[in-house]
Amino acid sequence: MTRIVAGEKGGLRLNVPKSGTRPTSERVREAMFSHLLCSGFPQGATVLDLFAGSGALGLEALSRGGASAVFVDAAGSAAKVLRANIDALRYRDRVRVLVKDAAKFVSELKPTYCFDLIFLDPPYALAPYVLCEILAGLTAHLSPEGIMVLETSKKFPAPEIPSGLQAYAAKNYGDTLVTYLQRVSS
Repeated sequence: MTRIVAGEKGGLRLNVPKSGTRPTSERVREAMFSHLLCSGFPQGATVLDLFAGSGALGLEALSRGGASAVFVDAAGSAAKVLRANIDALRYRDRVRVLVKDAAKFVSELKPTYCFDLIFLDPPYALAPYVLCEILAGLTAHLSPEGIMVLETSKKFPAPEIPSGLQAYAAKNYGDTLVTYLQRVSS
Protein backbone atom coordinates (compact mmCIF):
# COMPACT_ATOMS: atom_id res chain seq x y z
CA MET A 1 0.00 0.00 0.00
CA THR A 2 0.93 3.60 -0.51
CA ARG A 3 -0.96 6.79 0.21
CA ILE A 4 -1.81 10.20 -1.19
CA VAL A 5 0.81 12.52 0.29
CA ALA A 6 -1.03 15.87 0.37
CA GLY A 7 -3.99 17.88 -0.85
CA GLU A 8 -7.69 17.30 -0.33
CA LYS A 9 -7.22 13.52 -0.13
CA GLY A 10 -3.87 13.62 1.70
CA GLY A 11 -3.25 10.58 3.92
CA LEU A 12 -5.74 8.31 2.17
CA ARG A 13 -4.36 4.89 1.28
CA LEU A 14 -4.02 3.56 -2.25
CA ASN A 15 -3.92 -0.07 -3.26
CA VAL A 16 -1.12 -1.17 -5.57
CA PRO A 17 -1.14 -4.02 -8.10
CA LYS A 18 0.33 -7.24 -6.70
CA SER A 19 2.92 -7.52 -9.46
CA GLY A 20 4.08 -5.97 -12.70
CA THR A 21 4.34 -2.38 -11.45
CA ARG A 22 6.80 -0.31 -9.47
CA PRO A 23 4.85 2.39 -7.62
CA THR A 24 6.62 5.71 -7.20
CA SER A 25 7.59 6.03 -3.54
CA GLU A 26 5.87 8.60 -1.35
CA ARG A 27 9.24 10.31 -0.83
CA VAL A 28 9.80 10.73 -4.57
CA ARG A 29 6.20 11.87 -5.15
CA GLU A 30 6.52 14.48 -2.40
CA ALA A 31 9.74 15.76 -3.97
CA MET A 32 8.16 15.79 -7.46
CA PHE A 33 5.18 17.83 -6.33
CA SER A 34 7.33 20.22 -4.30
CA HIS A 35 9.27 20.89 -7.50
CA LEU A 36 6.07 21.20 -9.54
CA LEU A 37 4.59 23.69 -7.08
CA CYS A 38 7.76 25.80 -7.32
CA SER A 39 7.54 25.54 -11.13
CA GLY A 40 3.99 26.83 -11.19
CA PHE A 41 1.88 23.64 -11.11
CA PRO A 42 -1.40 24.95 -12.45
CA GLN A 43 -4.54 24.61 -10.38
CA GLY A 44 -7.18 23.09 -12.61
CA ALA A 45 -4.58 21.16 -14.62
CA THR A 46 -5.51 18.47 -17.10
CA VAL A 47 -3.31 15.48 -16.30
CA LEU A 48 -2.09 12.43 -18.22
CA ASP A 49 -0.69 9.53 -16.19
CA LEU A 50 0.96 7.21 -18.72
CA PHE A 51 2.07 3.76 -17.48
CA ALA A 52 -0.30 4.55 -14.60
CA GLY A 53 -0.16 1.38 -12.50
CA SER A 54 -1.97 2.26 -9.25
CA GLY A 55 -2.50 5.81 -10.52
CA ALA A 56 -0.59 7.32 -7.60
CA LEU A 57 0.92 10.16 -9.67
CA GLY A 58 -2.28 11.26 -11.38
CA LEU A 59 -4.36 10.83 -8.23
CA GLU A 60 -1.83 12.90 -6.27
CA ALA A 61 -2.19 15.62 -8.92
CA LEU A 62 -5.98 15.56 -8.58
CA SER A 63 -5.71 15.74 -4.79
CA ARG A 64 -3.50 18.81 -5.15
CA GLY A 65 -5.86 20.74 -7.43
CA GLY A 66 -5.82 19.06 -10.83
CA ALA A 67 -9.16 19.25 -12.65
CA SER A 68 -9.18 16.00 -14.60
CA ALA A 69 -6.95 13.07 -15.50
CA VAL A 70 -6.53 10.37 -18.10
CA PHE A 71 -4.86 7.18 -16.87
CA VAL A 72 -3.31 4.72 -19.32
CA ASP A 73 -1.88 1.30 -18.52
CA ALA A 74 -1.57 -1.81 -20.66
CA ALA A 75 -2.28 -4.21 -17.79
CA GLY A 76 -5.90 -4.98 -17.04
CA SER A 77 -4.96 -6.01 -13.49
CA ALA A 78 -3.40 -2.59 -12.86
CA ALA A 79 -6.47 -0.85 -14.29
CA LYS A 80 -8.70 -2.83 -11.92
CA VAL A 81 -6.70 -1.64 -8.90
CA LEU A 82 -6.62 1.89 -10.32
CA ARG A 83 -10.41 1.96 -10.72
CA ALA A 84 -10.80 0.83 -7.10
CA ASN A 85 -8.50 3.67 -6.00
CA ILE A 86 -10.49 6.17 -8.07
CA ASP A 87 -13.73 4.97 -6.48
CA ALA A 88 -12.24 5.14 -2.97
CA LEU A 89 -11.17 8.75 -3.59
CA ARG A 90 -14.50 9.58 -5.28
CA TYR A 91 -12.85 10.91 -8.43
CA ARG A 92 -14.83 8.86 -10.95
CA ASP A 93 -16.41 11.94 -12.58
CA ARG A 94 -12.98 13.55 -13.16
CA VAL A 95 -11.11 10.68 -14.83
CA ARG A 96 -10.85 8.31 -17.75
CA VAL A 97 -9.06 4.97 -17.46
CA LEU A 98 -7.80 3.28 -20.62
CA VAL A 99 -6.34 -0.21 -20.83
CA LYS A 100 -4.00 0.33 -23.74
CA ASP A 101 -0.36 0.16 -24.73
CA ALA A 102 1.22 3.58 -24.12
CA ALA A 103 2.78 3.90 -27.58
CA LYS A 104 -0.52 2.96 -29.23
CA PHE A 105 -2.41 5.46 -27.05
CA VAL A 106 -0.03 8.27 -28.00
CA SER A 107 -0.17 7.42 -31.71
CA GLU A 108 -3.98 7.52 -31.62
CA LEU A 109 -4.35 10.78 -29.66
CA LYS A 110 -6.49 13.31 -31.47
CA PRO A 111 -4.68 16.57 -32.27
CA THR A 112 -7.04 18.52 -30.01
CA TYR A 113 -6.03 16.64 -26.84
CA CYS A 114 -3.80 18.81 -24.68
CA PHE A 115 -2.45 18.21 -21.17
CA ASP A 116 -0.95 20.61 -18.63
CA LEU A 117 0.87 17.88 -16.74
CA ILE A 118 2.09 14.56 -18.14
CA PHE A 119 3.59 11.82 -15.97
CA LEU A 120 5.58 9.01 -17.55
CA ASP A 121 6.71 6.22 -15.23
CA PRO A 122 7.55 3.46 -17.73
CA PRO A 123 9.02 0.08 -16.91
CA TYR A 124 12.71 0.78 -16.36
CA ALA A 125 13.69 -1.81 -18.98
CA LEU A 126 11.60 -0.16 -21.74
CA ALA A 127 13.81 0.38 -24.77
CA PRO A 128 15.06 3.99 -24.87
CA TYR A 129 14.05 4.41 -28.53
CA VAL A 130 10.44 3.43 -27.69
CA LEU A 131 10.38 5.96 -24.87
CA CYS A 132 11.87 8.61 -27.17
CA GLU A 133 9.09 7.96 -29.71
CA ILE A 134 6.47 8.29 -26.96
CA LEU A 135 8.01 11.57 -25.76
CA ALA A 136 8.10 12.88 -29.34
CA GLY A 137 4.47 11.93 -29.87
CA LEU A 138 3.39 13.64 -26.65
CA THR A 139 5.16 16.93 -27.40
CA ALA A 140 2.26 18.28 -29.47
CA HIS A 141 -0.15 17.33 -26.68
CA LEU A 142 1.66 19.25 -23.93
CA SER A 143 0.17 22.69 -23.33
CA PRO A 144 2.56 25.60 -24.01
CA GLU A 145 3.20 26.11 -20.28
CA GLY A 146 2.84 22.42 -19.44
CA ILE A 147 5.29 20.15 -17.69
CA MET A 148 6.23 16.56 -18.48
CA VAL A 149 7.67 14.47 -15.63
CA LEU A 150 9.71 11.43 -16.63
CA GLU A 151 10.76 8.82 -14.07
CA THR A 152 13.57 6.48 -15.12
CA SER A 153 16.34 4.45 -13.52
CA LYS A 154 19.96 5.54 -13.39
CA LYS A 155 20.82 1.87 -14.08
CA PHE A 156 19.37 1.95 -17.61
CA PRO A 157 20.26 4.18 -20.57
CA ALA A 158 18.37 7.46 -20.56
CA PRO A 159 16.19 8.14 -23.59
CA GLU A 160 17.15 10.83 -26.03
CA ILE A 161 15.07 13.95 -25.53
CA PRO A 162 13.34 14.63 -28.88
CA SER A 163 13.35 18.00 -30.58
CA GLY A 164 10.54 20.20 -29.37
CA LEU A 165 11.21 19.31 -25.72
CA GLN A 166 13.90 20.40 -23.31
CA ALA A 167 14.88 19.10 -19.91
CA TYR A 168 14.95 22.02 -17.48
CA ALA A 169 15.68 20.05 -14.30
CA ALA A 170 16.65 16.55 -13.18
CA LYS A 171 16.80 15.12 -9.67
CA ASN A 172 18.19 11.84 -8.35
CA TYR A 173 16.48 9.86 -5.59
CA GLY A 174 18.51 6.72 -4.99
CA ASP A 175 18.34 4.73 -8.24
CA THR A 176 15.46 6.87 -9.53
CA LEU A 177 16.04 9.78 -11.88
CA VAL A 178 13.20 12.29 -12.30
CA THR A 179 13.52 14.58 -15.33
CA TYR A 180 11.29 17.62 -15.82
CA LEU A 181 10.60 18.57 -19.44
CA GLN A 182 8.87 21.45 -21.15
CA ARG A 183 8.21 22.50 -24.69
CA VAL A 184 10.91 24.52 -26.40
CA SER A 185 9.81 28.13 -26.74
CA SER A 186 9.55 29.22 -30.34
